[in-house]
Amino acid sequence: MEYTHLGRSGLSVSRLCLGTMNFGWKTEEADAHAILDRALEEGVNFLDTANVYGFDAGKGRTEEVLGSWFAQGGQRREKCVLATKVYGSMSDWPNDTFLSARNLVRACDASLRRMRTDWIDLYQFHHVDLRTPWDEIWQACQTLVAQGKVLYVGSSNHAGWQLAAANEAAAKRSFTGLVSEQSHYNLLTRHVELEVLPAAQHYGIGIIPWSPLAQGLLAGVLEESGGDRRGSERNRELVERHRPALQAYEAFCREIGRAPADVGVAWLLHQPAVTAPIVGPRTMSQLEGSLRALEVRLDDDQLTRLDQIFPGYRPAPMEYAW
Repeated sequence: MEYTHLGRSGLSVSRLCLGTMNFGWKTEEADAHAILDRALEEGVNFLDTANVYGFDAGKGRTEEVLGSWFAQGGQRREKCVLATKVYGSMSDWPNDTFLSARNLVRACDASLRRMRTDWIDLYQFHHVDLRTPWDEIWQACQTLVAQGKVLYVGSSNHAGWQLAAANEAAAKRSFTGLVSEQSHYNLLTRHVELEVLPAAQHYGIGIIPWSPLAQGLLAGVLEESGGDRRGSERNRELVERHRPALQAYEAFCREIGRAPADVGVAWLLHQPAVTAPIVGPRTMSQLEGSLRALEVRLDDDQLTRLDQIFPGYRPAPMEYAW
């Protein structure tokens, strides 16, 4: 396993981040524990979850699955860099949502209880809260850090200007601010190259891409014989919209002798500012497939070919101004 620092921090994380969103409702607890054990055995030390995960089984269920795994001992908790997220509604009451100081502090305590841990390594804002000022957000985070409940803070789904506003406000408080940003980033979805990636590089914020395979479109969808990806009306429309590019992509993968899913994740590992793509397996075989991506090395010519198939963006304003 390869490791890197999370953004400008001194925290070492694996180049793959294990997403746990399926655990507890699509993946049974025992199977989830087996996947976690195998990931840790392979050196994956970076785990990502959120307080709202659990869905059909109830919000918070995924954090509970992690908690029961940590409770088995064997230094499971000590070996892991644990990341969770806050923002989404946990109840029908108005103060159990968003990024108010009240919700940040209370939601953190609730996540700690569910995960049976004393601290969260990376506490992430799941989405942008435009109605809560950064001074309030940072005041709450500084309290959590001072109490030892949170060590680092990150964001998710933020724009470049919001990363700048966040870290400028933090600097005025002599606070570290954001060290990471989870962004929707893959070969098909490259908008973050305009302003998010440049802002992240400027502020030393590590990018953690989610949906690295574009909901399965980059996993060899044209070669599949069926399954939910082909059965979803929305995904069928996406396949037809991107069919020429997907055909070229899958032909390229056959040419270099690599599985499309492995190439999609490996491409992200070659991108500037990217710390670790999030892979979210439902099964052990999906985890094993994700681990293969670490073996893929793409040379300059191959990266250029992929840019021709899926054109990206230059940093703004060079993309659209002289």
